[in-house]
Amino acid sequence: MKKFEVMTDIYFGENALDRLSELDCKRLFIFADPFVVQSNLIRYLTRPLDRAGIDFEVYTDIVADPTTEKVIAGIAAVMKYYPDCIVAVGGGSAMDLAKAVRKIANQIDSGFMPRLIAVPTTSGTGSEVTSFSVITDTETHSKIPLVSPDMTPDEAILDEVLVKSVPASVTADTGMDVLTHAIEAYVSTNNNEFSGALAEKSVEICGQFLFRSYSDNNDSHARRKMHIASCLAGLAFNSASLGLNHGMAHQLGAEFHIPHGRANAMLLPIVIEYNCNVTKYSRSRKDYEPYVRKYCNIARSLGLGGMNEVTTIHSLANYMRFMAEEMNIPLHLRDILSISQEEYEARIPEMAEAALKDGCTATNPRVPTLSDVIELYKRLW
Repeated sequence: MKKFEVMTDIYFGENALDRLSELDCKRLFIFADPFVVQSNLIRYLTRPLDRAGIDFEVYTDIVADPTTEKVIAGIAAVMKYYPDCIVAVGGGSAMDLAKAVRKIANQIDSGFMPRLIAVPTTSGTGSEVTSFSVITDTETHSKIPLVSPDMTPDEAILDEVLVKSVPASVTADTGMDVLTHAIEAYVSTNNNEFSGALAEKSVEICGQFLFRSYSDNNDSHARRKMHIASCLAGLAFNSASLGLNHGMAHQLGAEFHIPHGRANAMLLPIVIEYNCNVTKYSRSRKDYEPYVRKYCNIARSLGLGGMNEVTTIHSLANYMRFMAEEMNIPLHLRDILSISQEEYEARIPEMAEAALKDGCTATNPRVPTLSDVIELYKRLW
């Protein structure tokens, strides 16, 4: 028996942030990405709180890829203020930190479980509707995926006003993250009809609006659509999980501090070809694994096609390369790392082992071996 559940109330559309003025709350603690405060985007949250007379405190000790030390510091700050509501505003890092802090604080004090509201400022992670949080262990240089139903935000507020000022490079990285989430959820071994429908719609929206969103910050319609696509993909993978692409990307982020969405984008065409067992020498076959046909469905939803499954998969992988190049995302690590190929390859075995142990890899449609992952990392150079 399977279960599909949406645990988060989602507020979206024009003036969605007005929801904050309706909260039944006296003390509110805001985990805010530092950029949100520096750019004064925080005003879009504080104004409705001021109108409602809600006391609040803003906390900005947040870094990309939050560490175990930042979680400990966050717990101390939030327990001292002891709010009845927590708002996480920013990218995935702010939400990951807030989720982990609330979860662990509750384990320290079982009476402490404030309402958690997620307000994303990027259209990428889908973290506002998921039970996942990724924390970096600074001692082992590895990313620790935490998963628990009670880490899922109670509410998500999707307001495109917060993403209009996002730099084009961030729009590109996070947008490709959305696409990766949707594709991996769609072909996951744990997929179902509900997650599949959400993933397909997310892919369709990305095909129509990702490049528009990247090209023009002021295209409010495209920004709103990508914000929704990100949330749809988050709901999909919260149910179905992800795959090898994310398992490998997590290690690139932990080892080289490559932005997560960028790492996913660089890996995506390589992993698609690997999962479908398609190379430049492949010829059409009579029978294919069911997930190969699912990849073909994704291609068709993006307006791509081919004479057969092999050419369709090639079209899909090349589309991902084309999108990356059009949005100035590099396709090779040699273009962004300041180390030699020998130094990079020396780190591959450890990264490959960690990728195989990553929780996301468990639901990859093709079961990878250590040598497979090592070869994929080498191809990325």
